[in-house]
Amino acid sequence: MEAYIKGISYYLPKYNLTNKELIKEFPEWSVEKVASKIGVDERHISSKDETSADMAVSAAIKLFDEHSVKPDQIDFVILCTQSPDYFLPTSACIIQNKLGIPVTAGALDFNLGCSGFVYGLALAKGLIYGGIAKNVLLLTSETYSKFIHPRDKSNLTIFGDAAAATLISDNGFAEILSFSLGTDGRGADNLIVKTGGLRNPQPLNDLKFDDQGNPSSSDHLYMDGTEIFNFTLETVPKLVTETLLKNSVGQDNIDLFVFHQANKYMLNFLRKKIGIPEEKFYYHMSAIGNTVSSTIPIAIYEAMNEKKINSGSSILIAGFGVGYSWAGTVLKF
Repeated sequence: MEAYIKGISYYLPKYNLTNKELIKEFPEWSVEKVASKIGVDERHISSKDETSADMAVSAAIKLFDEHSVKPDQIDFVILCTQSPDYFLPTSACIIQNKLGIPVTAGALDFNLGCSGFVYGLALAKGLIYGGIAKNVLLLTSETYSKFIHPRDKSNLTIFGDAAAATLISDNGFAEILSFSLGTDGRGADNLIVKTGGLRNPQPLNDLKFDDQGNPSSSDHLYMDGTEIFNFTLETVPKLVTETLLKNSVGQDNIDLFVFHQANKYMLNFLRKKIGIPEEKFYYHMSAIGNTVSSTIPIAIYEAMNEKKINSGSSILIAGFGVGYSWAGTVLKF
């Protein structure tokens, strides 16, 4: 039995934060600097009362409409998010009810960031291979904007909010092949929100600013950019090699590489280090930013629309980041 992607759709919040608006708060930066280094011109930001579950529901409704899918066809819901509505109940249960998916369906959340889509494909494939489900609705949804301090210009320029919905079934347009997965929890402190969970339930109120005016706080998203960059450069080339080996395919036989859209500088560095021709490497972040677990499904959707992925194409997808966590697979169209 094989597992396939049968449909992808995505949702973006209405508010669009442009670089022009952003630099009003940070005049030491320029529109050109943000666009050239980060590769982001604008990003969508969820409203105050809009949650990851809300966005996931909107993405799923688009999937149902765009791909003629009925809610009663879904027999398992998987939500990847690090910004759930509640500690409990599981947001996927709330989503099942809102979408009118049968009560006979399974539903669960899992907490992963930038590798989450590929991990979700692995979970969905296992459910289908095990005969547990026939149609798995994989939702990736994140509102990192709610974690970012309003003076944190580095993270504000990078991240945008979004949700994607992917249908995985025993038939479809892209076969999901073999996976390479990895974890290194030693890097956990390098991309973290330290408070709000049960380890540190109350705010620590330890906000401080460095000499350049950059904030650091246990109560907001913290990212050590240098350490994340070093981790990525060490891990991702090995991930690509291992993914190719797992699928018995050469790098030259991959038609398109779709990586997690972290930022343009990092992706260009990786592309050159791995030796991937620019025409085989896909970018889609300028209009949406780094949307965490949704970057890869959104990129696949747009690459298909642009005819960069066609029938017969083989693409390698790779997610990597917070955790540390990384994952790759090959999709055969």
